[in-house]
Amino acid sequence: MKAEEAAKNALVNVLEAASGERAMIICDQELSGIGQAFADGAVDCGLWTRLLMLDAKKIRKDVPKEVTEILSTQKSDIIINLLRGSAEETPFRIKLIKMERRRRIRLGHCPGITIDMLTKGALALKDDEYKKMQAFSDKLIHELMDAESLEIISPSGTELYMSVKDRDFFTDTKLDWKTVKWMNLPVGEVIVAPVENSLNGKLVCEKAIGGVGLIKENLEIEAGEGKAKKVTSKDKGVLKRVKKALGTDSWSNTIGEFAFGLNPNARVCNEFLETEKIKGTCHIAFGNNSDFPGGKNLSFNHMDFLISKPTVEVTKRDGKRIRILASGRFKS
Repeated sequence: MKAEEAAKNALVNVLEAASGERAMIICDQELSGIGQAFADGAVDCGLWTRLLMLDAKKIRKDVPKEVTEILSTQKSDIIINLLRGSAEETPFRIKLIKMERRRRIRLGHCPGITIDMLTKGALALKDDEYKKMQAFSDKLIHELMDAESLEIISPSGTELYMSVKDRDFFTDTKLDWKTVKWMNLPVGEVIVAPVENSLNGKLVCEKAIGGVGLIKENLEIEAGEGKAKKVTSKDKGVLKRVKKALGTDSWSNTIGEFAFGLNPNARVCNEFLETEKIKGTCHIAFGNNSDFPGGKNLSFNHMDFLISKPTVEVTKRDGKRIRILASGRFKS
């Protein structure tokens, strides 16, 4: 698929772009080809489009002044962030999202996006493929209504329990006009903010970590009362980066997210932005969930951990147990 076609499809099917609206594309200079593809796709949708390039040579902790000034003066209906996806810049990206969300805009946030995602991967979706994924997400959310707790196991050794009592599941596959919640592109998740003190057990991640990418050695997290208590891995470099991220602030080691992957085109790759969307996987994140329904985690960080071939069981309010995933396969 051509990159500009994929960008246009995402704008139309996910962000519901309409001719005559205004779009701003904030793009790192190193991703200029992707920025141009989104600009071309936006123009093809009939959007008044501005492409803002950022030339960042150092690790960013704060939003650049020129971006702050533009966001405070320019009115946009849609903003697309095309940014590099390093874990070290997660606090900067969270600050940028909060700044952009001060106005009622539709935001597509893309940390770590690659041109390959647009031409071959999780963003290379046609209109009917988006509609099929959106219908499946609606069906899954219906199945998860009145869920009170989740249990997750995996062949690699994951054994986790968490409460989702009074927390609503939602999807990133389409826009919710009530909340106009921002979303990552590519899309392909059904998500919930678990009760922040409820996570217990062991998480074993053997493929990929958000902000780190693919890993060669398993990383294990022992969790209790919602927090990552102990982290171990034979890969000392990865271990150091994960411990640093989970130590960003007092909330960064607290559970923030559980999500199912739904995207049939998503692949295992070094950019977690795509890997987390693989249909039949799930992932756990520690850190910020303040923009999720019921979320109370105010961390300036957010780090995801993929679980492969999971079996996920839900306990409902009436005590009924339902198996949603079995060894990485949805029951329907």
